Amino acid sequence: MIDLYTWGTPNGKKVSIMLEECALPYALHKINISKDDQFAPDYLKINPNGKIPSIVDSDGPGGKPIAMMESGAILIYLAEKAGKFLPADAAARYKAIEWLMFQMGGVGPMFGQTHHFLRAAKEQVPYAIARYTREKDRLYGVLNTRLGEAEFLAGEYSIADIATYPWVSRFDWHDTRLADFPNVERWFKAIGARPGVQKGMAVPS
Repeated sequence: MIDLYTWGTPNGKKVSIMLEECALPYALHKINISKDDQFAPDYLKINPNGKIPSIVDSDGPGGKPIAMMESGAILIYLAEKAGKFLPADAAARYKAIEWLMFQMGGVGPMFGQTHHFLRAAKEQVPYAIARYTREKDRLYGVLNTRLGEAEFLAGEYSIADIATYPWVSRFDWHDTRLADFPNVERWFKAIGARPGVQKGMAVPS
C-alpha cells in the first residue's frame, strides 16, 4: 500500500493523478499547508523539506518500505513501479524526463511566482508581476511550439504531461487565455478528458 501525503496544489495533484492513472492502491493523508501541517515533526521525518506531496510505499524496492519527497522523483518512481508512462526505449525515456524537468524547473516555479504576485502578495509589486508574467507567457509559447510538433510533450502520454497539466489547469490564476495557445488548449482538453486525471484532480476532496 502507498500512503500519499498531499494537499490541493498543482504539485500535490501530480501524484494523485499518477496513482489514479496507474490504478495503484493508496491511502490519503491530508497535509493542510494553510495550517502548517507540513512542519509537524512526524511529517518532517517523511519529508525533511517540509513540502507536499510525499509518499511512503510499504512495498518499495526489495520489498522494503521507502519514503519519497519531490513530485518529479515520485512520478519517476511510480512510473517504474507500475511500468507505465515512462517509455522503455532510451531516447523516448530521456525525452519524457527532459520535459518533466522543464516542468520542474520552469513551469512550476514560474507559474507559482506569477500566482503569488497576482493573488497572494500583500502589496502590488509591478516589476515582479511583469517579470513573472512575461516568463509565464514565454513558457506557454515553448509548450505551444512543442505541442504543435507532437500530440503529447514526450510524443506519447507520459509523466511529463501528468506533471504539467495541474499547473496549466490554473490558467485563470495566472491570467492566461488558452485560446491564445491553441496547441496547449488542444492538449489540455485531451488530458482533462482522461478518467484517471479527473479522479486525481479531485484529490483531496
